[in-house]
Amino acid sequence: MRKNILFVFILLYSINLKAQVEIPEVYSKLSYENGILTLDYDGKKIAVSPEEGYSLEKLIGNPQAIEDGLSFDFQMPELRGKLVYGFIHLNDGKYPLPVYFHTAAIIKNGKAEIDIRNDLSGKYDMINWVNNGKGLIGYRVITKEGDFIFEGEIGFRYKNNQFSIDNTLIEGPAVTLLNEEGATIYFTTNNPLKASVNVGGKTFTDKNAVKIHEIKLDGLESNKKYNYEVIYGDNSLNYSFKTAPKAGTREPFMFAYTSDSRGGNGGGERDFYGPNTYIVKKIAALAKYKEAAFVQFTGDLIGGYTNSAADIELQYSNWKKAVEPFAHYIPFIATMGNHEVVSYKFPKGRYGITMDKFPFETESSEAIFAKHFVNPTNGPVSEDNSKYDPSNTTVDFPSYSENAFYYTYDNVAMVVLNSNYWYAPSLKKSQGLIDGNLHGYIMDNQLSWLEKTMAMFEKESSIDHIFVTIHTPAFPNGGHSGDDMWYSGKNSYRPYIAGSPVEKGIIERRDDFLEIIVNKSPKTVALLTGDEHNFNILTIDKSTTIYPEDWTKKKIEFSRPFYQINNGAAGAPYYAQEILPWSNGVDGFTTQNALVFVYVDGKNVKIEVINPVTFDIILEKILR
Repeated sequence: MRKNILFVFILLYSINLKAQVEIPEVYSKLSYENGILTLDYDGKKIAVSPEEGYSLEKLIGNPQAIEDGLSFDFQMPELRGKLVYGFIHLNDGKYPLPVYFHTAAIIKNGKAEIDIRNDLSGKYDMINWVNNGKGLIGYRVITKEGDFIFEGEIGFRYKNNQFSIDNTLIEGPAVTLLNEEGATIYFTTNNPLKASVNVGGKTFTDKNAVKIHEIKLDGLESNKKYNYEVIYGDNSLNYSFKTAPKAGTREPFMFAYTSDSRGGNGGGERDFYGPNTYIVKKIAALAKYKEAAFVQFTGDLIGGYTNSAADIELQYSNWKKAVEPFAHYIPFIATMGNHEVVSYKFPKGRYGITMDKFPFETESSEAIFAKHFVNPTNGPVSEDNSKYDPSNTTVDFPSYSENAFYYTYDNVAMVVLNSNYWYAPSLKKSQGLIDGNLHGYIMDNQLSWLEKTMAMFEKESSIDHIFVTIHTPAFPNGGHSGDDMWYSGKNSYRPYIAGSPVEKGIIERRDDFLEIIVNKSPKTVALLTGDEHNFNILTIDKSTTIYPEDWTKKKIEFSRPFYQINNGAAGAPYYAQEILPWSNGVDGFTTQNALVFVYVDGKNVKIEVINPVTFDIILEKILR
């Protein structure tokens, strides 16, 4: 994904900056050597690599007013390229986007200027900034090699023949945590301020002046469309959303599902430093056009796999900017995959040896994800106090907060799992040599929470249908037969904690998982997965072969048929179909980009799968 990166931003060793933070006891092979974090790998001491990548904070550019417009300083003297820019007309359409000017500003020595007064006046003043005294500019940073690396926006004021920087929503607003009585509106401003949201004759306001705003709206009527106004400083923007129906109303509705939008091939917006924003925008627009109640987006939003928090924050920003015009109106519930990873990296082999950063409360992949997305906090706490926890007096694992959770809409429950919690990407090739969790493995506390949650929904009379979503398929079909929950039929793969393997291997844990969602939960309609960059629907029943030929351990017996719907076709490079023991149950396999629409009408459920670029209908199927 990072081909032709102009500038590698090298920081000091992060662990030095943290004054040798205590190493969690779950890591048995880490130590400090001369103040540097070091891994004992197969008898060899390897020092941690410096952080690499770009920085979101720097690429925002610290916009400043100058005599004729705006200046940008990206604080990277080596940065060369161009700054493409254009006005955003907030009152010209429901989904205002930048209309880029026919020339670009040159980025030289990491700096650029936009001449608003002379270049964007007269016939190019489509927002009438001269008379209105204000305007909004969208801008893109493109390297000299042509790589798109950041998209932002900044407001300006014009008074007494002088420009100034205005209070600006540099991210959002977005609707999330939708419920029967309201929702949460979250957004980011360039300056700390007390923002508010007016809706339904009520005003909801920040408690303090902040840049990151999460404003909870409540006390509204269920199943009703509301216009809402976001007020920030003396500016305001107007959008709308619809509250959820009361539980068990059983009126017809539809939601959308997809995953895997990390940067693809083809250049330009298809590889926008993190996501494939070309396909993401197509998906988001189609979901809103068809009035989806919400969009579940399960992992691999971005390229990730970085050792810098600043870098992955930039990638998250680019993904959120792509869905932003549509997230004003409907929730996009984003969750973690194996690419939402920021890790320590130790130089060894082509990709290095990698594992989750600590302190887990602030530096882990999970903590950084939670900083950038607003999801429910009703999931498990962590893997602390499991039987593998090496200490019951210290925090030894990352949090599950906002990366494993559930939510409901009318008569549907969505249970979201994290199959890349405390993920060590190198563990597959380094079994016994490093500590961490395995790609696709659901650890004990999360599994226990899942069982309790499914049992709760089985007893809930207002819930007719449960969907479980997790990034990695239980049964891979194209691209990940060597891992996910199969590992080429080798059960030996498993997590290592404090130098020791856990008791159960990946296939045994897959069966534990399936026992809960299939045999113990008749309400479960389907398992929604990604990771493999294709669409297909797999039907599994008691006659399906799901074990390697030499399997001697206990086998699961399915009490009913069930579906695995894989949709990892949101823009990542495609994977073709593989032949596996269960391949006879695969239907509709395609490498086209795809968006799954799930229609719920009382006791009935059906899906429609559409290519968001061509609008071609890929598959239609009744599930219930």
